[in-house]
Amino acid sequence: MSKMKPVVGITGDFRPERYNGAALSWFNTGYYDSVTAAGGLPLLLPPLENDDDLNRMMEGVTGVVLSGCNLDLDPTRMKMHTHPSVKVMPKRREDFDRRVAEIAIQRRLPILAIGSGMQLVNVLCGGTLFQHIPEDVPRALHHRDPVEQNLRHVLEIVPGTRLDAIYGPGEVRVNSAHHMAVRDLAGRFRVSATCPDGVVEAYESIEEDWFCLGVQWHPESNTASALDLQIFEAFIDAAAREGEPADILPMTEMLRKAA
Repeated sequence: MSKMKPVVGITGDFRPERYNGAALSWFNTGYYDSVTAAGGLPLLLPPLENDDDLNRMMEGVTGVVLSGCNLDLDPTRMKMHTHPSVKVMPKRREDFDRRVAEIAIQRRLPILAIGSGMQLVNVLCGGTLFQHIPEDVPRALHHRDPVEQNLRHVLEIVPGTRLDAIYGPGEVRVNSAHHMAVRDLAGRFRVSATCPDGVVEAYESIEEDWFCLGVQWHPESNTASALDLQIFEAFIDAAAREGEPADILPMTEMLRKAA
């Protein structure tokens, strides 16, 4: 009998109804292909508006991928004035991502938070954000280029972190397409990688028994390196361990009733 694959919930993108088109939800293929390649079973989470339906859908999930977005979190929800460079994602998308993230954090489910997902988890746990790196971080490197889609930069990984164990020794270069970034890191996390200019590129939970990894780059993208799949593999390993007690419970209940 084959081992049960961990079920991983993945948030998607959303576009409201337009004068010339219906509302749409979609999922970048890289997210569910990467989960599958790493040994997980993807469950695509559409932006449902009913909390009971969302909770029901999350019952069998043992890990969550909070996907990125080419639009931004709403600064007004963080009590900030909106910078002119910010293009706010649809409210329904951010509302749903917040609810999924809150459930995952409360249940301490394994989380892989990517791009804006990384920023969101930090905010929900008490951290803050820079709205626009070119203005907020003097002498920062380029983190987003509207023309160059394959922009990459070097990572400086903190020794002894989970991310260090995932990538191993040697230089790591990652794709980069963001202008918002972590400013103050929430107390539940530690920095696990920065860009040479000091911008936080990854963080992880300080709790050894809670896998929560946030990365600012996109390991699911076709511009990612082969090494980036190892992030998904580490996440799926954690999701598989999260699912083990649930696999044992039905057998335990059967033995109790038979006694």
